[in-house]
Formats: sequence, C-alpha cells, structure tokens
Amino acid sequence: MNTITNWEDVPLFDNEESEATFWAENKPDIRLMEAAVAGPSEASESITITLRIDPRMLARIKRLARSRYLNYQSMIKQWLSERMEQELRKSNQYEQIAK
Repeated sequence: MNTITNWEDVPLFDNEESEATFWAENKPDIRLMEAAVAGPSEASESITITLRIDPRMLARIKRLARSRYLNYQSMIKQWLSERMEQELRKSNQYEQIAK
C-alpha cells in the first residue's frame, strides 16, 4: 500500500469506482491527516458561564428562538453582541460630543 504525503498526490476522480480503487491501494500519511484537522480558532473560543433566568422568560426566549429556527443560546449570544455594539457606539458618540 502506498502512503500519500501530499494532498496534491490525490487525483480528481471521474466516479466513485475509480476513487474506491485509488483508496484501496493508497492511504494518507497520519501527519497529513492530523494537519488537515481544523484546530480551534480565536473566534470560536468561548467560556462557559452560568446565568440565572426566570423560567417563564426562558420559555418565551426558547419559543421565540424556535420560531426563528435558531438555538436559543445562539440567539441570546447574538442579542448580547448586538446590544454591546449599540452601547459602544453610543458611548463613542457621547465621548466625541464631550470633546
């Protein structure tokens, strides 16, 4: 069995049969596979927090998120991000007016 050490060594296949034949005779090098795995980026890093919310409010948030086909936690993060941007813009405007 041949070991593939570079992705350029993998040809474009015309059909699944030719691809199956190729992979029956070849295997990717473990270092090549490890390098292909995406690591966490700074943008996707997050920490876990605990936030106490009234059960009725949480139920309403979940219903609203469901109606928008969103995960409720993602929707809350989106709301927080949008509000933070509003507050930062507002504070920058006040700082510019005060100068």
